[in-house]
Amino acid sequence: MQNNAVNNKQAAVGVLMLETCFPRPVGDIGNPLSWGFPVQYRVVKGASAQKVVLQDPTELFGAFVSAGRELVQAGCTGITTSCGFLALMQNELKSALGVPFASSSLMQLPMVDTMLPSGKRAGVLTISAESLTTAHLTAAGAHPDTPLQGMDPIGAFAGPILADLPEMDFEACRKEMLEAAEQLVSRNEGISAIVLECTNMVPYAGEIAQQTGLPVYSIHSFVSWFQAGLSPQRFLIG
Repeated sequence: MQNNAVNNKQAAVGVLMLETCFPRPVGDIGNPLSWGFPVQYRVVKGASAQKVVLQDPTELFGAFVSAGRELVQAGCTGITTSCGFLALMQNELKSALGVPFASSSLMQLPMVDTMLPSGKRAGVLTISAESLTTAHLTAAGAHPDTPLQGMDPIGAFAGPILADLPEMDFEACRKEMLEAAEQLVSRNEGISAIVLECTNMVPYAGEIAQQTGLPVYSIHSFVSWFQAGLSPQRFLIG
């Protein structure tokens, strides 16, 4: 995605995008057709998937602040991001940007856990279980022992994203995603909902829900809720 591409000056939501070239099918946060409302995008220069997921994203703090402030100046009243691992900078970025900031779909975990029956909890599908730490979960307001299931780092899904390849086998990704969801549920007692950490997992959310029989929450559900508060629907009264 080119910087400033597919922007809409009427958008309330601004999206801080990683600098990537891997495909973004409908459902992915970076595809404007994924949304039923306008969004603005800004690419954060130097913010590769590897740097944000496998390394220390706080080293890119200044670049995220700069891009975020551009979105605010362009009229956005709330900012989100294209990677769940940016939960690590939730507090710092919300303070620097001065508008509501939704760093990660992981921020849904406390609400989802609260909604579930006693003794039940949500689990997380993530692009990298090895890199998603208790620090990320705590920064998102989630319980540090939240069950996690990661993807194969060199598999059909994570491999092309972390290596930033221009092509992906979506059918292989689908099968891999469904297998990972089944592993999450079978290996952890009491899982009654799934939260997708990775914004690139959204295209598979419906099939995950169908196969597991569980509700699935993602960056799409989170930002749709976020948008509903930033631009509430108006109703005629009387």
